[in-house]
Amino acid sequence: MENDARLKGAGGTPGGLGEFVIGLAMAAAGGYLLTQQVTVTSGYWNLWGHNAFGLSLVPLLFGVALLFFNGRSVLGWILLIAGSAIVLAGILMNLQIYFQSTSLFNTLVMLVLLFGGLGLIARSLRSH
Repeated sequence: MENDARLKGAGGTPGGLGEFVIGLAMAAAGGYLLTQQVTVTSGYWNLWGHNAFGLSLVPLLFGVALLFFNGRSVLGWILLIAGSAIVLAGILMNLQIYFQSTSLFNTLVMLVLLFGGLGLIARSLRSH
């Protein structure tokens, strides 16, 4: 009885460890192949037709300056966090993502590996 309690599968359920490992390998392979077909580029930060990247750095730089002056400045921390969020959001909003052309067979292999692996992982977490 002690061995049965110790030998549990994925998610603490009986069995399913092999399914989990195979599903994880399939999902990892499918995800890798899928991400290899994607090209990510970035555009310009425009605000009313003008480059706005420098303007997005203003709150971040004021926050850094305030924190160098006084490390406990609440306004400095707020400006630093808000400025970092503005820069991160600006980067994400200006990304352009393209799926490179590939054959239907390759696309189906990638998607079947990815979603089949996720399905096996989900199945392994249920008790059989």
